[in-house]
Amino acid sequence: MISLPELPVAPRVLFSSFLIMIGIGYLMALSYLFLVDVKPGRDVGERAVESLSEKYHGSTSTRLEVALKGTMADKLAAEERDQVFQWIHAGATRDGYAKIEPLFKQKCAPCHSAQSGMPIPPLTSFEDVQKVTTIDTGESLLQLARVSHIHLFGISIIFLLTGAIFSLSVTPVWFRVSALVAPYLAIVMDIGSWWVTKYFDPVFAYIVMLGGALMGLALACQIFVSLWDMWIVPLTAPGQAKSRSR
Repeated sequence: MISLPELPVAPRVLFSSFLIMIGIGYLMALSYLFLVDVKPGRDVGERAVESLSEKYHGSTSTRLEVALKGTMADKLAAEERDQVFQWIHAGATRDGYAKIEPLFKQKCAPCHSAQSGMPIPPLTSFEDVQKVTTIDTGESLLQLARVSHIHLFGISIIFLLTGAIFSLSVTPVWFRVSALVAPYLAIVMDIGSWWVTKYFDPVFAYIVMLGGALMGLALACQIFVSLWDMWIVPLTAPGQAKSRSR
């Protein structure tokens, strides 16, 4: 079987371009996860594992509080958020809503309305707002099922392609097999822990982080080793590449 150092220039350029784009895409995904799942919690003094636990298992806070402390934290000023929190803790009554109704009309209703066409709950009336003052129970069964199947299909295909390239490297067989299996174990750890965190114990949020870290390390290994074998090995040992691949 031909190895990466033995490939003609054109396939090496193609494979390298693909691997680099996948690497950049993964970094963008990490940035997105940080901004959505970690940074909002950090801004209110939570650790990353606590933010993940609340995302999947839920918390003792209402859905509105979680949103205003997290992804929607920048939509209201600190004193405005405090007014909303005080209203919620006072029982989220209709009478108290009159004091904060202008905030919702000015800051929330432009996006949170039936006319916006966005898949988010409307916040244009007391009845709408009251629905999100219930305790946050984390991701729903429907949300977990939808995100899980998308990730299982998508990430598995990505590692099929990067793994196919990496399998042609001139590293020892045991190393190649380990690096090919590791990301699939990481996928099971990561996505499986979403469900365990949701329905059993929030402490499994640590496994979510561990699975994500292992997945990232496996992808980095496959990318950098493949690039090294395609471009550095032919320069340093052009006559040994074939023998090392056996």
